[in-house]
This record gives sequence, structure tokens and C-alpha cells, in this order.
Amino acid sequence: MGRDSIEPFLHRPGKWAIVLGITSNAGANDFQFIADANGQRLFEAVIAKCAQWGSPDELMFVTGATRPEVLQQARALAPDHFFLVPGVGAQGGDLNAVLDAGMTRDGGLLINSSRSVLYAGAGEEAIPMARKAAMQMQQAMEKRMRERAVV
Repeated sequence: MGRDSIEPFLHRPGKWAIVLGITSNAGANDFQFIADANGQRLFEAVIAKCAQWGSPDELMFVTGATRPEVLQQARALAPDHFFLVPGVGAQGGDLNAVLDAGMTRDGGLLINSSRSVLYAGAGEEAIPMARKAAMQMQQAMEKRMRERAVV
């Protein structure tokens, strides 16, 4: 898919088009890491090209959490765009590694940790444990943002 597929979703104040940049799953190796003759990998070409089409106020990228070094490479390609980051928690992504690799001065990350919250407890404990897991994740992110603001 190309620009013609993304363009209709741009230029809508207060809304973002979300483009798949790089995933956390093993299947990412099937296509996303294939390099062209110049050594540029597919995910790098997608992020670099799409970042030209939409501003940080209208376009964000999905960037998986389980490979912080790749997340850091994606951040270099789109330094001001928001990243939607699935894979923290149950999928093996480490919150601090994600923050170190991808956080901008304003945050720049929308971190998804749904399995860690959804499956935090069972039965009567499901809702209280899910709430606790969500609050722990939020507090950990808030702490890092405060630490960054002090620096």
C-alpha cells in the first residue's frame, strides 16, 4: 500500500493516521527486515517515506517493543512522530528499554500493555488485579517522565 492509501486519513485535526512500521513478532523477519540493494530494510523505507507524507501531528507509527535497538533506529527515522508501541509486558517488551530507545522530550510514545493488564488476575480478582497492573504501568511511565523533566 502506498501514499494513496494513507492520504485520505491525513489532514484531520486532532486525529492520526497509524502506519505499521515494525512489529515485535517473529514474523517481522519475513518481510520487515529484508534489505534492498543499498542495505535499507523494508521497515526503514516505510518509516522514512511515510514520515515525509504526514506531520507528527497527523501520522504515527506502530513500532514493536521487543527490539529496543530497532525501536531506536525507527526513532532516528521519525524523531518527532508518535509511536504506538505494543508488546510491553506479556510479549516480552521492557518498559524502561522502550522509554530509553524511543521517548522524545515530550513523550512521543503510546505504550500498549494490554495482555499484562487483561490477564493480571482471574475470577473475582480479575478486575482489581487488572486495575493494579494498569496503575503500576501508568506510575512507572509517569516516574520516567518526571525524571526526564528534571534532567
